[in-house]
Amino acid sequence: MTSALVWFKSSYSGNDEPDCVEVAIAPADTTVRVRDSKNKDKAQLAFRDRSWTAFVGTYSA
Repeated sequence: MTSALVWFKSSYSGNDEPDCVEVAIAPADTTVRVRDSKNKDKAQLAFRDRSWTAFVGTYSA
């Protein structure tokens, strides 16, 4: 259930841009969820630990 998640703006989102990515960590299973801040009720991405690390590592180089 994602309704109990606490969402925060990703550090990969720009400060002055209207387009934001929000991230939340599901405490029960440590799944990282990602959503578009402008479309909060739309589909979300979900990453497990290693997948999230690989995804973020791809863009931090």
